[in-house]
Amino acid sequence: MGGIRILPGILLLAVFLLVTFFGLGPVLFADGSMTERTITLSVVIIIYFVIALLTYWIFRKKK
Repeated sequence: MGGIRILPGILLLAVFLLVTFFGLGPVLFADGSMTERTITLSVVIIIYFVIALLTYWIFRKKK
């Protein structure tokens, strides 16, 4: 039964890595204003939260 969860795990890992690369890159290396960087960081944190909830929902133990 554990083999069924491998593909969603790989997909969630890929999404997490893409959000990290394309989300935190502009926050850390952008030359925009501090407000722009803060808004981008807020959006990235919200996306991380959604990914965490999705991961919990997919991998939680069913009773």
